[in-house]
Amino acid sequence: MVELLIACGVIVALLAILLPTVGFAMERARGFRCQVSLRSVSFDFAVFANDELHGDRGDDRLQYGRSRFSLETFVESQYGVDEFWAFGDADTHERPDETGVDPMRCSEIAGPVTLRRDVPCREGAIGPTENVSFGFNMRLLRIEYLDDRDRPRSKEVQLTSAVLGQGRTPLVWDIDGRAAAERDVQPFFSAPALDSVAVYAGDQFWFPGMRHGGRMNVAFIDGSVSVSARPLEESEWRWGWQPKP
Repeated sequence: MVELLIACGVIVALLAILLPTVGFAMERARGFRCQVSLRSVSFDFAVFANDELHGDRGDDRLQYGRSRFSLETFVESQYGVDEFWAFGDADTHERPDETGVDPMRCSEIAGPVTLRRDVPCREGAIGPTENVSFGFNMRLLRIEYLDDRDRPRSKEVQLTSAVLGQGRTPLVWDIDGRAAAERDVQPFFSAPALDSVAVYAGDQFWFPGMRHGGRMNVAFIDGSVSVSARPLEESEWRWGWQPKP
């Protein structure tokens, strides 16, 4: 009996030592999978933005000309919604699907998202909001500027291949879909307030997902991926960059 108790004690002690290590290793593995997904999105953006390499840009050529495109169009191409619908006559499609394909997924988010046919992102093409994993840099879609009377204004802009020269500008990162849902805003585009006095003031579009051990994964325009517990304090990360009006 004494020997059995000793053996049980040794096993309990070993489990107490090993379980935190195993849990940490699993957490790191999930974080790495998320980084791989973000890196893939960043690579696709580099192709989409390149005037020589890009494929289908949806309706952007008709709306903006041959060399300009909207960030929202790229996001819709990643999800396969609106003019990029790739699921036949079905009105909805759930991801991850039976094949497990889901490029816009953080490994820490368990719930599925439903894609809706003929609906753009900003009108609710993907939901529920709390299950959306990644948010894109809203300053690449809507910029702030001062008008001729120095009044703060904002407007949507289109990108050109020149954006690829802004390597350390964040492109896409982990977001907290629940926080976006509580604010009743679409989760696909996010940006910190910084010194904004216009559309980004009050951090209404800033809902970072610090779900990897209190840290957030961020993919940049140059294709690199970094992780940080204080992303706005990273001196080389160009959160404030935006295209010219």
